[in-house]
Amino acid sequence: MTDRDELKRAAAVSAIDAEVRSGMLLGLGTGSTAAFLLDGLAERLSDGRLGDISGVPTSQVTADRCRELGIPLADLADRPLLDVAIDGADEVAPGLDLIKGLGGAQLREKVIACSAARFVVVCDDRKLVERLGQGAPLPVEVIAFALPLCQRLLERDGWSWSLRLGSDGRPFVTDEGNRILDCRRDDWSDPNGLAERVAAVPGVVAHGFFLGIAVSAHVAGADGVSVLTA
Repeated sequence: MTDRDELKRAAAVSAIDAEVRSGMLLGLGTGSTAAFLLDGLAERLSDGRLGDISGVPTSQVTADRCRELGIPLADLADRPLLDVAIDGADEVAPGLDLIKGLGGAQLREKVIACSAARFVVVCDDRKLVERLGQGAPLPVEVIAFALPLCQRLLERDGWSWSLRLGSDGRPFVTDEGNRILDCRRDDWSDPNGLAERVAAVPGVVAHGFFLGIAVSAHVAGADGVSVLTA
């Protein structure tokens, strides 16, 4: 395990210990840090520190991993209100505004985050930024039929974009069957306004701005884990 993996694991464990209690229904995130969350939950279910836990996964990858680990799964159709959702982030700005979606699951991640009484972030300190867009692009999920229109209208609003490709060199396809445009721009000074305009583009079904949703972030660094609040 690398030093960076150790930090991710520490952030995940901190969030479990602070947020998760027996009997809870959880939103379970996607990505490398969330993977340590699943491992930690499975360990606690196995040794009896936690019981009667179930989770709603944010991706098929997470669902498959939960089945491997023996973490019981639930469905929003049956249990629409979650106690807490825990997930990673690609950028964390002051006030806990986020960019998410480099793992390709931002649509389900946002649904789960907004279905929970509390949305909690786990990450290492490399994800902290002074402003959104400092390093990561904005993932924009688009239905395939609307790609030409979305590309044109996003360009008109000052975005440059690249179509995300999978490891096979073909367009990446989300769990919902959509495509992702990774978008960049020079001026990120009004995230709320940018989010509204991106969401208004016909054919856009989700974007990676998570603004005003997270209530806390467990951030691991060389000096331990810090808990940031919104």
